[in-house]
Amino acid sequence: MTKLTGLSTGGRTRAEQLAALLEERIRTLAPGEPVGTIEDIRRESGLARATVSEAIRLLRDRGVLAIKPGRGGGLFAAEAGPVVRMRRTLLAVREEPSAVADAIELRNHLEELIDVGAARCRTAADVPRLRSRLDAMAAAGSWGEFVRANWALHEEIAALCPNAMARAVYLGTLGHLSTTEPNLSGPADGSYRARRLQVHADLVDAIAAGDEAAVRAAVARHHTTD
Repeated sequence: MTKLTGLSTGGRTRAEQLAALLEERIRTLAPGEPVGTIEDIRRESGLARATVSEAIRLLRDRGVLAIKPGRGGGLFAAEAGPVVRMRRTLLAVREEPSAVADAIELRNHLEELIDVGAARCRTAADVPRLRSRLDAMAAAGSWGEFVRANWALHEEIAALCPNAMARAVYLGTLGHLSTTEPNLSGPADGSYRARRLQVHADLVDAIAAGDEAAVRAAVARHHTTD
């Protein structure tokens, strides 16, 4: 069984690392088999409850984990529906030499669909979470932190999209990219980070306003800003 201890201090966040380890464990289980409870995972991993809860949210959004509340509830391996099968297909190609470039290309093609869906379905309660992720990008102390905060923002946006299949594929590409180490030195041009931050601020504003035309314009800038 995959151990949930010994997480590294660099690269991905602890929640992302824990989610990856849990996903390995879940892949060995039959649909509906118990994974445990939040408290079980917290004790085994030694991590804070907030970190464990974030890892579980990531796995739920990726369609590999089911959460059942109430008596007899807990965390269970998700049924192998089309979303889960798509996720497993993405995992199977992770080691291909061109996988990173393929993931970026696929994510870019899905970006407008995901973001327009988020704009259509977002609620007033969702907007503060998006702005909090944007604030984390602005406050990042290094390029690596900035990139990881960027991924977290896009995961938050994707969670609002009602298209489950597109969401699963999109999150799968992000999950693949998050396993690659960001370039910690960052680009030589310091103004590039400011331009990227502004593009994402425009995207969040457009989603918050439910302005689909502005979302599409922001996505176009997202793909072309240099």
